[in-house]
Amino acid sequence: MGVSTSTPEKGPGKNGIAVVTVDFPPVNALPVHGWFALADAVRAAGRDSGVRCVVLAAEGRGFNAGVDIKEIQAQGQQALIGANRGCFEAFAAVYECEVPVVAAVQGFCLGGGIGLVGNADAIVASEDATFGLPELDRGALGAATHLARLVPQHLMRALYYTSRTATAAELHAHGSVWRVVPRAELCAAALELAREIAAKDGHLIRLAKAAINGIDPVDVRRSYRFEQGFTFEANLGGVAGRVRDTFGKEAAQ
Repeated sequence: MGVSTSTPEKGPGKNGIAVVTVDFPPVNALPVHGWFALADAVRAAGRDSGVRCVVLAAEGRGFNAGVDIKEIQAQGQQALIGANRGCFEAFAAVYECEVPVVAAVQGFCLGGGIGLVGNADAIVASEDATFGLPELDRGALGAATHLARLVPQHLMRALYYTSRTATAAELHAHGSVWRVVPRAELCAAALELAREIAAKDGHLIRLAKAAINGIDPVDVRRSYRFEQGFTFEANLGGVAGRVRDTFGKEAAQ
């Protein structure tokens, strides 16, 4: 349980891939320390001169269910601040990783999961994968920055306002998911893409990652930090806690 890093492929011609795996049962809703641990693991993998591609994966039935709501409910404002900072660091670590990051997504990818895959360089998904931001049902805001990297602007807004999800097939049609495969083939498919990337010159692939980030039209760090300010405002005003406690099931105000 927690965050681990492995190198599944060893030997001549098979080096260069690090797999960072998240495992927080039952649904991979990460506590505060989990987000920071994930950030540290991704940054460490990117700094490793022998790594040319990172695969971000998860154990269990879903890739990521966002933050641990129960932790915030139990610990209040300090846990909220910690979750905000932890998500910010984890999302930034994926985006700023010195080498390309391939996200291997199965089952649900919600909330903070969107922040991770939206900042990844490529996504491979299982056929049962679904992507969405149920933030308005959780008394939160945020990661529209990253959902906008996965779907067109008006679809992003509709998904955000309704808390609906999109399937892996739909994201593939929009060009944001590289490949959709049966769940049993997810690991192999992600490693296949990572292997192709890792075959490139290590120095050149790092220059390519820096160059592509440098021409991004949106500063994802600043954009997401702006969103987080509204999450905190909703908490200070009391509406976030009221909605979070009922998971959006209370009558509209």
